Amino acid sequence: MILGLDTSTSASAACVLRADGAAFEAAPEPQGLLAAPAHAQELLPAIAGVMKEAQVTFDALEAIAVGVGPGTFTGLRIGIATARALAAANDLPLRPVSSLAALAAGIESELALPLIDAKRGELFAALYEGRELRWGPFVGAPDEIVRRLEAVDRRPRAAGDGSVRFRGVLEAAGIRVDPDESRSHVVRGLHVCRLAQRLPDAPPESVLPDYLRAPDAKPK
Repeated sequence: MILGLDTSTSASAACVLRADGAAFEAAPEPQGLLAAPAHAQELLPAIAGVMKEAQVTFDALEAIAVGVGPGTFTGLRIGIATARALAAANDLPLRPVSSLAALAAGIESELALPLIDAKRGELFAALYEGRELRWGPFVGAPDEIVRRLEAVDRRPRAAGDGSVRFRGVLEAAGIRVDPDESRSHVVRGLHVCRLAQRLPDAPPESVLPDYLRAPDAKPK
């Protein structure tokens, strides 16, 4: 039984995946990706809600899975700090999951292009064929992603808040982007849990955010 969470975007996601396959999920609405981040207020209530709905306690869990990015700096810090604190307090291991891989798991295409808005006019991107990573993750402008895809023989299907933001550029290059209201744009806790089933345990203190680039704020 796994508790999974992700805070790589503006939305907070949590899920309990029981050993019998039943899932109890707090899945954000797609429009939540456009709202101001509120992880500090939303994450712990979401975790408490799915634990209560699943009727489980922390001592019944085998691990906690957490999306480690790439994504927003503050969001990743909050999510990973919360996961590490819960794991340490309940003597549980963590399983770090790529947020891009979790996003790709929700794209209904053999060739999936998960895109998370990296701000500064850039995207966090990767290309997956089935479960296999073909390239990435990397951070770059939409035009860079289009150029990389020139070497790919098929057009992928894209989803994520980054694909919504740069829909015009992507669709002009023949990349299919899911409708704005599609849940495929959300990094779901359910997919974090499912990916974590195939991953090894890690000590909580070893799990760190995957920022892919230096933070915007720099010390003076």
